[in-house]
Amino acid sequence: MSRSFKKSPAWTDHTTPNTIWAKRQAAKTVRRFTADSSNGKWYRKLYCPWNICDYRFYKTKQQAIQEWETSRCPRDLAKTRAEVINEWAKWYKRK
Repeated sequence: MSRSFKKSPAWTDHTTPNTIWAKRQAAKTVRRFTADSSNGKWYRKLYCPWNICDYRFYKTKQQAIQEWETSRCPRDLAKTRAEVINEWAKWYKRK
């Protein structure tokens, strides 16, 4: 098994339906473009990249532990410290 991990503790939101729909629309626009295209990044002019919502969330291990310690949510209180660290590693550190 690979021992690689992310360089920065980030979780990206690539599963949101709006993001998937916007990326699909951008791909369709570029594929259906029939005029001459110059080399390079010309495709960026066909579809506005601001319509694609790629969210990126950063959280360190210390922030995750602090949120768990100060949380009042029963779901969070039922977890142990090891479970909180494992959940943080699952979403933010491991690939």
